[in-house]
Amino acid sequence: MRISELMHKDVETIDADECLRTAAERMRAHSLGALPVTENGELVGMLTDRDIAVRSTALGKDPNVTPVREAMTPTVITCSEDDTLDVGELLMEDKNVRRLVVVDDEHHAVGILSMDDVASVPGKLLRPGELLEHLSLYS
Repeated sequence: MRISELMHKDVETIDADECLRTAAERMRAHSLGALPVTENGELVGMLTDRDIAVRSTALGKDPNVTPVREAMTPTVITCSEDDTLDVGELLMEDKNVRRLVVVDDEHHAVGILSMDDVASVPGKLLRPGELLEHLSLYS
């Protein structure tokens, strides 16, 4: 199975200069736990709800003025929409991430592949507890 068959294609992104409140509102409105971060149309990071909590709220930063760039993870783990699901799974495991940004040939975000997506594949055989084990590692 190709990643393009399973990924979420409606990608919400956030600009690195937007404030964290805008990011949190967008996450809430779209029921998302993460947003790819862009700057001048280029992918420059990933912002998760955990990033907001740990790198901003816990430090007492004001979400109304703190830019996304201050809380985002600057390393974005990506895969191609043409990669196989096995490649995506291995990347998640190797890089200890729950989500991959799926990119096209120009490195623009065209989708998101999450561990939940992988776990939803019919007939995918996981040993007992494997998914929970992985989820607990990345939470």
